[in-house]
Amino acid sequence: MFPHCCHPPKKFQPVTHVIFDLDGTIIDTETINQAAFRAIGEEYGKKFTVEMKNNIAGCVQKETARRLVEYMDLPITPEECLETFLSFTRDKLPDCDYMPGAEKFIRHLSENGVPIAIATSSAEEEVSLKTSKKMDLFGLFNHIVCGSSDPEVKRGKPEPDIYLICASRFADKPKPCKCLVFEDAYNGVLAGLAAGMQTIMIPDVNVPHEMWSKATLRFDIQQI
Repeated sequence: MFPHCCHPPKKFQPVTHVIFDLDGTIIDTETINQAAFRAIGEEYGKKFTVEMKNNIAGCVQKETARRLVEYMDLPITPEECLETFLSFTRDKLPDCDYMPGAEKFIRHLSENGVPIAIATSSAEEEVSLKTSKKMDLFGLFNHIVCGSSDPEVKRGKPEPDIYLICASRFADKPKPCKCLVFEDAYNGVLAGLAAGMQTIMIPDVNVPHEMWSKATLRFDIQQI
């Protein structure tokens, strides 16, 4: 029995490396982010909706800000939107919690010699804040690719660039088909699949079927 199996089990292939998204997959920054998005909208009498949330999740910071301004028809530039967002979230990021089961699973992979890395749309400065009080865990990762600041990442999720670059930075440079991706966002799932990697989605309850059905497999929080 395979709960929420999006493709027949016969299509599952052996993997050697695991790549994680960060926000909403390893750590619960989404609660902070959504509060910031709502506050920005409310300042201009606009409402931030679940549909907007699903459509911007996983995007690099500049694209997130651009979409927010467009979706909510805000009278500010994307650059101003991004700066407001960052000023709202920065001091809260070091204290964000782990997602259920994430820490235990990551330690299990590390203890069993599975190479692990992170491919996040966040910028390096914000990743440093998010991981500053959790280096005992984040020190287990081979490397972290930060899509909003890494010069090699030319296109953000849903394009495959960040996952292909992340795979190439493992010492043994595994083929994409040997990498397993964990994601919480639709754009991230599309990026992992476009990179030729099996991709597991761990969506929140508000993600509609069409946004997770393309994933190789879906996990729910209560299954982890």
